[in-house]
Amino acid sequence: MEEGTIVHVDYELYNNETGDLIETTREAVAKEHDNHQEDRTYEPMVCIVGGGQLIPGFEAALAEAKKGKETEIVIAPEDAYGEKDAEQVETISIDKLIQAVQDPNSLYIGAPVTIKGRQGQLSYLAAGRARIDYNHPMAGKSLKYSFNIVDVIEEKGDKVTALLQANTGHTGFGVSFSGDDLSIVLPQTMLFDTNAAMLKFRLVTTIRDAIECGKVSFIEVHEPRGFGVEDDHADHDHADHDHADHDHADHDHADHDHAEDLSSLSVAELKERCKAAGLPVGGKKADLVARLS
Repeated sequence: MEEGTIVHVDYELYNNETGDLIETTREAVAKEHDNHQEDRTYEPMVCIVGGGQLIPGFEAALAEAKKGKETEIVIAPEDAYGEKDAEQVETISIDKLIQAVQDPNSLYIGAPVTIKGRQGQLSYLAAGRARIDYNHPMAGKSLKYSFNIVDVIEEKGDKVTALLQANTGHTGFGVSFSGDDLSIVLPQTMLFDTNAAMLKFRLVTTIRDAIECGKVSFIEVHEPRGFGVEDDHADHDHADHDHADHDHADHDHADHDHAEDLSSLSVAELKERCKAAGLPVGGKKADLVARLS
């Protein structure tokens, strides 16, 4: 694989010493190892070969891999997350630990804790003392990867789409080029993402590092308020409403893109749709309908 190639990779990652599954993109493997997560989508990971976003051992293996061939490698700690650094382990009093955490009752060996802005793991707790390990959780571990490059992305538009989905967690982007200038229509779900504004700057850098393009434009489409929602007076003037529906039957038949009548769904159904679309599920029925619209 040439440097800069964008690929989709299916993989399994194991602790090479214990054989425990750490992470996988394969749902069947996750279920087999009792490591399945109901709230995630299992799909190949988007990688830029030589992009520096992966551990060195995996980066090197990707560069040597071939599409469609299952590859198994063992990566030593120095080519993974490094050896354990004793200087990254701190011993503090239990009183100081309790002051730093929100819920002392949730503490356990291996629990993530933040002390003065540093994220670490609780590795020891006894005799009035606590030990916090600031090393990466997989530091010092030998890793085993089994992976397969399932697709190599060639088209510029497909590359942009893959990068957008991988870096935002959203789908449904509209990508188009006019010469070298790139236009990206954001999906409705991203309009409710509080991190979207800062995310755009990182996305531009990521895209330009991967492909050559000129101006990058992000386009937000905001539907009119109440789009797809029944008129507030519908229940009070049902006859006129039915008459209007009859008059516009031919128009609705011709307009196949007309919005679904979301207000006919129950609150539970609306919440399920919001959840599936990555939208907030709180609020009244009218809020849910407007959000989905």
